[in-house]
Amino acid sequence: MKPEFVRAFRASDVPAVETLLRAAFDGAGEAGLVQALRATGEMVVELVMPWEGQIIAHVALSRMAAPDGWLCLAPLAVAADWRGQGLGLRMAKAAVALAVGRTVVVLGRPAFYARAGFSHVRAGRLTSPYPIAETLVARPGEDVVEAALIYPAAFAGV
Repeated sequence: MKPEFVRAFRASDVPAVETLLRAAFDGAGEAGLVQALRATGEMVVELVMPWEGQIIAHVALSRMAAPDGWLCLAPLAVAADWRGQGLGLRMAKAAVALAVGRTVVVLGRPAFYARAGFSHVRAGRLTSPYPIAETLVARPGEDVVEAALIYPAAFAGV
C-alpha cells in the first residue's frame, strides 16, 4: 500500500516537515528556506503527504519577487524510503494544479519536472540568478516567455 492523498500543510506539521527537509537535502538549507518564506509571508501554499503518522512528502509554492504574480515551486521533498514510487511527481502536479492560471517556476531536473507539466523550452528566454539549463515553467498557453526572475530574499541563503 502507498499513500493516496495530499493535504494542506498544518501548523502541527512543522516539526515533521523540518525533519523531512533536513533528511532529504542533507542539511538545514531548505528547512531554513521554508521557515524564512513562512516568516516573511511569501509562502503561498504548502502540501504534505501523510502516511501512518509521518509526513513522507512536502512541496511549497512561494511568491516570486518578480515577475509579479509568478510563483516558485521549492522545495519538493520525498522521504528516502518512498522515492521512486511517483510521489514526487504527484506532489509537483498537485502544486501546479493549485496555481490555476498562474506561472510557476521551478529549478530542477528537466526530465522529472517535464512530466509534471513544466517546460524547459518555454523558459528559454528567462534570465535568472540560477542556471537556466535547470529552470522550467508551467503556465497557461504555449508561448515562450521573456522575463527576469527575481526570487524572494529567502532563497539567497540556500
